[in-house]
Amino acid sequence: MFLDLFLPMLGAVIAGALIGAEREYRASPAGFRTHILVSLSSALLMLGAVHQIHWLSDTPQDIVRIDPVRMAHGVLTGIGFLCGGVIFREGMTVRGLTTAASLWMTSALGILFGVGFYMLAIGATLATLIVLAAVHLSERAIPQRSFAELTVRYRRTIPQGRQRLADLIRTHGMRPHAISERVDGSVLELETMVGWSSDVSQAALTAALRDDAEVIGYAFITR
Repeated sequence: MFLDLFLPMLGAVIAGALIGAEREYRASPAGFRTHILVSLSSALLMLGAVHQIHWLSDTPQDIVRIDPVRMAHGVLTGIGFLCGGVIFREGMTVRGLTTAASLWMTSALGILFGVGFYMLAIGATLATLIVLAAVHLSERAIPQRSFAELTVRYRRTIPQGRQRLADLIRTHGMRPHAISERVDGSVLELETMVGWSSDVSQAALTAALRDDAEVIGYAFITR
């Protein structure tokens, strides 16, 4: 009985620690301790469901029906709320999706260890680590798009300021989204979201803005 309870808990802690260490290294919102707790709690709940005959000691055994699937369903439903808390949006970029998926996966691993499906749990842990570790290879192989918030302050007297900015952005291989305009005294302020592919450098655009005598100031904030 000791090994039936100890081994699943140990496996869940190790799996959560390995995945959590990778997420901690990437400075994700959920790191080492969070993944361990998610995996361990999932395993504990499943152990309680699998071995409920031992804590329902006052109940006649002929009416006890063990159904770990219902507990697994409840665990994965609950972990969805935790995963939603690490997903947030910044401008046109959504962050935290990989961390949310790793939490979901860690919970599933805890469930597998809890029901004693060790081979599948160990194999899935290794597969998860390979997928997370290969992120740099995939980023180099798959074209990436980047986005930035661009704010440019021109002199108010500049003609066709919005068209001038749009042409400048396109000249440097980038694509502007809707450009908003605001006038403050003698200053014309233009704001837009700029997108570009991985083979385009934003340094040329910022250098052109610095060299433009009509530009009073600018802000280029990547997302």
